[in-house]
Amino acid sequence: MKQEMTSRERMRCALTGGIPDRVPAAPDISTMVPCKLSGHTFTDVLLRNKPPLWKAYLQAIRHFGMDGWFTYGELDFKMKKQYTETTREYRDGQGLLHVQHCFDTPAGTLTRTYRYFDDDCSVPTEKLIKNFKEDFPKFKYLFPEITGYDDSLLRQQEKELGEQGIMAVGIYPPGMHMFCDFFDGGLENVIYAYYDEPELFQELNELYAAHVLRQAEMILDAKPDSILTGGSGSITMQSPEIWEELALPTLRKIVSMASQAGVISGVHSCGKERHLVRVMAETSELNYVNPLEISPGGDCDLAELKASHGSQIAFMGNLQTTGVMLMGDVKKVRRESLRAIRDAGQNGGFVLSTGDQVPRDTPEENIFEMVNVVREFGQYPLNLDKIEEELKRLEN
Repeated sequence: MKQEMTSRERMRCALTGGIPDRVPAAPDISTMVPCKLSGHTFTDVLLRNKPPLWKAYLQAIRHFGMDGWFTYGELDFKMKKQYTETTREYRDGQGLLHVQHCFDTPAGTLTRTYRYFDDDCSVPTEKLIKNFKEDFPKFKYLFPEITGYDDSLLRQQEKELGEQGIMAVGIYPPGMHMFCDFFDGGLENVIYAYYDEPELFQELNELYAAHVLRQAEMILDAKPDSILTGGSGSITMQSPEIWEELALPTLRKIVSMASQAGVISGVHSCGKERHLVRVMAETSELNYVNPLEISPGGDCDLAELKASHGSQIAFMGNLQTTGVMLMGDVKKVRRESLRAIRDAGQNGGFVLSTGDQVPRDTPEENIFEMVNVVREFGQYPLNLDKIEEELKRLEN
């Protein structure tokens, strides 16, 4: 049995393909669970930063005794802005809180609005781009030259995280999965823009890519544990061919830059991910992929991916967040955790996790059970006979 590692050591080892003391357990509780556990309203946490989400997450990982996957690392980028941003808050006829952000640029004004709830995550009700051709000259001003950064918040986060988990700073390449956050009407209007205004859309993609790569330079200069890239729904919200056209070149550059800087690189992409795994494993130096969701939300099978690419890349996943975590009982969570460890845990390079974001009302005992399972069955070298015996017992 290996000497016990800290959570940070364990996560760093597993996510770079190594064999830690045991399989790490890092369910993706990102937003909803920490907000609920904080004892504050979602509006307090997500709008007022009382407490900041990252501090609520630290409280949550201590509560569950899990290995931290801290994805809130933040740099304050210094930019030569040519716009001013103002906000206004108002309540609608139902008393729901709205916050509108106004961006005044030399070419005109853009606005976006979010609706906030005390017991759930905020949602956008108005996005920046209403008419692509008319609004793009204004939108370009929201990507000013980046001249430097302040890392004081990142250093505070690193200090408070300590050895409780791995630090990650997020930066995501362009593509329809990112642009749908900017277009009123969402993905449908992004697709219209892609086909109706191809030259303008290419300019948008190049503008976004250049901004992202400059941010990546700054992040890597600050030397966090890891950089997280990819983007939710990368291939679910666009075809593999369009993803390869819009996102892949920038994604490969970020991963290559991270490798040269000695920083761990990971891809988060909920939904379909099998194609992404194959491409990145075979053509890049990417360290790990997450969350490898199963059908029907995704298309990943842990055993299959481990057999085909386990020597090239590490895996983090993949218990279903609804059928298993939210609606399943402890027995089901135990069974699926054991199957995941059996299928992808051999020879290391695996973190037991979930699909994209554990729901707000997930029973706490289900999250605790994931942690219990790795402590009972996740020690290296894995005892596969013991795991199979327990699976048979659970299936009877």
